[in-house]
Parts: sequence; C-alpha cells; structure tokens
Amino acid sequence: MKTARVAYAGAIHQAYPYESSGDAGWIQLADGRVVAETDVVWLPPFELGTIIALGLNYAEHAKELSFGKQEEPLAFIKGKSALMGHNGQTRRPAGVEFMHYECELAVVIGKTAKNVSKADAMGYVAGYTVANDYAIRDYLENWYRPNLRVKNRDTCTVIGPWLVDAADIPDPHHLELRTFVNGVQTQKGCTDDMVSDIPTLIEYLSGFMTLSRGDVILTGTPDGIVNVLEGDVVVTEIEGIGRLSNTIVGDSVFGIE
Repeated sequence: MKTARVAYAGAIHQAYPYESSGDAGWIQLADGRVVAETDVVWLPPFELGTIIALGLNYAEHAKELSFGKQEEPLAFIKGKSALMGHNGQTRRPAGVEFMHYECELAVVIGKTAKNVSKADAMGYVAGYTVANDYAIRDYLENWYRPNLRVKNRDTCTVIGPWLVDAADIPDPHHLELRTFVNGVQTQKGCTDDMVSDIPTLIEYLSGFMTLSRGDVILTGTPDGIVNVLEGDVVVTEIEGIGRLSNTIVGDSVFGIE
C-alpha cells in the first residue's frame, strides 16, 4: 500500500493513489474525495521521528568526493526544519558554489528497536520512501566537523511523496535510483551498491541508541551528483517507491535580501 499526507481545503488528510479510472494526476483522500494532485500541498508522508542520515554509504559516491571506504557507518542526526514535501521549494543560499542533490532510499522504522541483530533487522522496517537530501558542499570541512552546515539546512531534505509498505518491496537492496535535473537524467545507481546494507545499519544504530516507530534512516546516495541552481526542477525517483519533485529557489522567495 502507498499512503501520503496532504493539506487540502484547510485540513490535513491521508491520501492514496487514485487508479480506478486509469487517469494519472489524481489522488483519493481518506474521506473518499478524489482531487487533483496539483490542488493539494504535499507534506512528508508520515510524522517523522528521529532522522538519521548516512554519509558516503555508496562506494562510488565516496570515490567521486575523494574519500576512502569507511570502517564503520558515517551517521549523523538531522533536524525536522530541514524537511520538505513533494513539489516544495528548496532554498539555495546566495553565494554558495556547490549545492548537490542526493537521491536516497529512506527506511522507516515500524517498532521499537534496541540491540537488534542483522538477522532480525528487516522485521523492524515499516516501509520506504524517497528522499532528496541536498548538500551545500561549500561547508564540508573535515572528518571532525563533517555535516551539520552541509546537510542540516532548512528545506533541504525533501521526502515523499509516498510511504510504501515494506511488504510491497520484497528486495529493497536491488532498486534503481535516478535523478533528473530539468528533465535530463544526471544520476543513476542501485541500492545493491550500499557499503552498509539496511540490516547492518539497523544493527549498528540500535546497538547504541533506541530506534522508535517513525524514525527514518536515509541510506546515502550513489555517484553522479551535479551542482543545481536557482530555477532548476529536480526529480529523484526510486524503482517501486515513487517520484519526488521539487524546485530550487533563491533567497528572495524566503524574504532574504
């Protein structure tokens, strides 16, 4: 099952794909109404708990940034102010040189997880969604001051549009990831290239912190990042999960001079 959260007519609704007519571009609200996708505001598809992101979890991506293979997962926490829904606007601060998209498989935890083994880890996954975790690469300084200003920026973590049940994705380690900038494909990879797979990440993280329902693990991005500019429309998609779009805007949209 795919579910989304949208704002429509002054309220927040759970929504589903509307497929009975065969028409694209429509969704069905939980109260039965069918509305155009363009008439709603897309929110992150569920109430997120702690957001844990992985850096350099694809070997080829690490290589393109001139980093070596990690000895253990490079994880960091993100704030909720970074979140943005499908079709939203992400701010590119004036004066930065390198703003990169990152298409990522987001793993959603379904129940409390503590000291979980790899063998049991997939039983703690509720589902998956698509994330585009932008990075302002100008601020990457060194291993000891890694990712706070690079990755924890307002509007720079786009997520959705759908939460897909884990049962509908039998092999999350063999999904194609793609990114398009203004309709041109710029990134292509596969989740089977992760350095640390999903069970490894859940075992690692739950070994020192409790994971709760709604927590999210952003599992990293493959190689193929390029700089994006004001006005660019960026689409990240993952096979079987969904297609996530947003637009890069400048400071003036946010009232910043």
